[in-house]
Amino acid sequence: MEALSPPWPGAVGVSGGGDSLALMLLLGHWAKAKGLPLPAVLSVDHGLRPGSHKEGERVRKLAAAAGLAAHVLAWKGAKPDSDIEAEARAARYALMGRWCADHRCPALYVAHTLEDQAETFLLRLGRGSGLDGLAGMQPISPLPIPELGQIRLVRPLLEFRRDELREFLKAQRMEWLDDPMNADPRFGRARLRTAWPALQELGLLPERVAGAATHLARARAALEAMTEDFLRRGARFDDNGATLDPLRLKMLPREVGLRALAAVLSRVSGEEYRPRFDSLERLFDAILSGSLAGGGTLHGCIVAPAPQREQMFGSATLAISRETRGKIKEPAAPSQRRT
Repeated sequence: MEALSPPWPGAVGVSGGGDSLALMLLLGHWAKAKGLPLPAVLSVDHGLRPGSHKEGERVRKLAAAAGLAAHVLAWKGAKPDSDIEAEARAARYALMGRWCADHRCPALYVAHTLEDQAETFLLRLGRGSGLDGLAGMQPISPLPIPELGQIRLVRPLLEFRRDELREFLKAQRMEWLDDPMNADPRFGRARLRTAWPALQELGLLPERVAGAATHLARARAALEAMTEDFLRRGARFDDNGATLDPLRLKMLPREVGLRALAAVLSRVSGEEYRPRFDSLERLFDAILSGSLAGGGTLHGCIVAPAPQREQMFGSATLAISRETRGKIKEPAAPSQRRT
């Protein structure tokens, strides 16, 4: 997990809701007290409903009253008919991330709360996410836009409840607006929020659910550290791809070995996402069983026995290179192999 040293100066994403307005004021107060540059306030006009531009103008006025400069960014062009929540989130991050990149601002601060963390855990659990997804949102992570990954996404309020932030706003005599999308039953997060009373009767308190995500985040960090240790010892990278020590790979716990193999394939191919898990397992098992034979392909890579001149880990060394023409087929599932 990345060390908690968020870069500054920063921009803060503000929708006009209670959480983001509280973060805007808190960051402004902190920067003034420290004598640091004030945060830029970024608001996105999605254009998804009539009069949405008025919300951006309201954010601009509230920011000005707090002594902060606000910038309203418009999402132009055709809007999606499906998966609106995810598309709007991606558009929001892209617009604010590009503003940060253009203005040499290394970090974007957003107001995700403890309840947001708990809701993210439950939504991902419902989709069948694995450890990485269930580890939840991290306090500091790359912006989830491939070309803008150098911008840090900072979530300083993950340990705070929404009602705490609203009490703070009341003390500051600032009114907030609730986003109608937060109560729209078309969206999974809105349906989940209406279900919280029933969930809490079953003992699923937001604090406990968010705590589970925190525990899994620590487990993921340990696995990532083990994976990085293997990559330092059991893999070598160059302009042509990588070589891999399959004997050292076999010695790893299975979860770490799968992560290491996926990391090598992603680094060589340049793909942003990991390989499909079932395909990754088949390749991993072929390597461990010694049945890779002439080689296999996965994730835009060819995995094959290394020629003698590249056998830096002994005769079992594997060479991993970007796939071109003359593809070798992916290893078959164990049940399909000849015996």
